[in-house]
Amino acid sequence: MAAQILDGKALSAEIKAKVAKRTAELNKQGIDVCLGVIMVGDDPASQIYVRNKQNACDKVGFCSRTVILDKGTSQEDLEKAIEGMNEDDAIHGILVQLPLPPQLDEKKALALIRPEKDVDGFHVVNAGMLFTGQKQVVPCTPKGIMAMLKHTGIDLNGKEAVVIGRSDIVGKPIAMLLLEQNCTVTICHSHTAQLREHTRRADILVSAVGKPGFVTADMVMPGAVVIDVGITRVDGKVVGDVAFDEVKEVASWITPVPGGVGPMTIAMLMENTLEAAERLEC
Repeated sequence: MAAQILDGKALSAEIKAKVAKRTAELNKQGIDVCLGVIMVGDDPASQIYVRNKQNACDKVGFCSRTVILDKGTSQEDLEKAIEGMNEDDAIHGILVQLPLPPQLDEKKALALIRPEKDVDGFHVVNAGMLFTGQKQVVPCTPKGIMAMLKHTGIDLNGKEAVVIGRSDIVGKPIAMLLLEQNCTVTICHSHTAQLREHTRRADILVSAVGKPGFVTADMVMPGAVVIDVGITRVDGKVVGDVAFDEVKEVASWITPVPGGVGPMTIAMLMENTLEAAERLEC
């Protein structure tokens, strides 16, 4: 039997509807939730992502402010833009669109965002709180993945989870979140030997490597839940890490690309921004 589809579009719509309801309550108190976005350069993919985030803000009742800096901007000018949003009490969440041009220090820039306004959850303070089980702001994509897993109704307690990819944005935080739910977690990466031996043991398999079709059916344990975080454009088409057509015949649940993790990431950005506003204003 083919896998059930984890529909990120439908689930994200439910989450955004709840965010919109809570936002309306804040509006009644005279609080306008606001997301500040800083984009450097004119990368087409970044422009699409920023536009999608702005559209999501409109739908849930947020205001949004976007600062667009020239691709040749200096570190000093980027930091001034971040500091300006830090000091603006009307802005509750700050997002610096990644990647940044090569002349800019990404880690230094992200470290300047006030942790309470860091709605991406990338600040070292928020990363440390997640690692020590005191999480306040959880990175959007891992948070969305956990919401999808909860939606399946599967009890994660004691399950074997394998994460392919060790990035600070997805791989490491999702591993921590799965561990918190009492999964036994293995993190695999480009230096992992005998990768298939690891992935074939996974009840939960998360791939976040950005390599089209990387995960094939012979790498998946029958009945596994497969979460595809990869997004790559191939011949004008957006595809994921998972060879979807063949893996869906083996897995019990699977996320499509597009329409899976992507919409959930934006929904969780909205939720994180709302929660930041509630902490700062209430």
